[in-house]
Amino acid sequence: MQNSKKIIPVLILIGLICLPIVQFFGNYNYVIHMVLFSFLYITMSSSWNIIGGYGGFISIGHNVFFGIGAYFSGFIYARYGISPFYTAVFAGMIATVFGFAIGLITLRVKGPSFIISSIALLMIFRTLFDRWELVGGTHGITLPHNNLSVEWSKIPHYYALLILMVLSIFLSWYVRHSKFGLALRSISHDEIKSEVTGINIKIIKVTAYALSAYLIGAAGAIWGDYLTYVRPNIFFIILIAANMVLMCILGGKGTVTGPIIGTIVMIFFNEFILANFGASELNIFFTGLLMILTLLYFPDGIIGSLKKRKLLPGFLDWD
Repeated sequence: MQNSKKIIPVLILIGLICLPIVQFFGNYNYVIHMVLFSFLYITMSSSWNIIGGYGGFISIGHNVFFGIGAYFSGFIYARYGISPFYTAVFAGMIATVFGFAIGLITLRVKGPSFIISSIALLMIFRTLFDRWELVGGTHGITLPHNNLSVEWSKIPHYYALLILMVLSIFLSWYVRHSKFGLALRSISHDEIKSEVTGINIKIIKVTAYALSAYLIGAAGAIWGDYLTYVRPNIFFIILIAANMVLMCILGGKGTVTGPIIGTIVMIFFNEFILANFGASELNIFFTGLLMILTLLYFPDGIIGSLKKRKLLPGFLDWD
């Protein structure tokens, strides 16, 4: 059991590292796209899980940091020609600084008030970037294409997002098993009792919020380069943050592997619906139906519910 817990994730990682080799045998751009798209959302949902899963603060505006990272690297690339692959690290740092500042303000409230404040934050940034002519306003920033052929143009982004995904999973695991994570979960259950025990709840909450912003900002930088444009109506939309939340709830928020499983299930479920019913409102309908069924039959998410029933495979139990 212990061996499989370590070996299977390593084998999966090796498989993902080797996957682009399939391009030598044909055009598998769609496969590469779907896998790197999964990397993107696993990175973001695992990062969101730090504040939303462990901390219990449901942020519906967390893609603000996604947009900040994309715009920072996009602007540097368009103006000075420095690739986002180099500036993604700094994009994450900028997102973290914003996360710390925003956390100091918004984390004073909790529950529905915090949720509303996170949505308001997203609306403010959307309006700001819509009107900011320095970064193109509503038209955004157009980025240069890379010089690789169609078959290989996605590969640099594939590996960049793979690295970010691995880092996000490791960060989530580390926080989950650290004293910091223990304090964060304690705050989630009861702030008053946590403060009485000597936990500095303000510092813990703000640090968790800022920490969750870092890799989301870095992912925004890579995704902007992948799309070759950065626009407010792409990066500052509530759907992105809603997906992070839904993926965590579906897989099991507050667990390490929950966001991973939730992301994979939701992305491929959506692709199945699109393939069979086309791009229509039915996609939203079936996604909503999936969430209702999950809450009814898997109230703790897929991972949490399987663990309670002692049906969870060992290699998925990282808690």
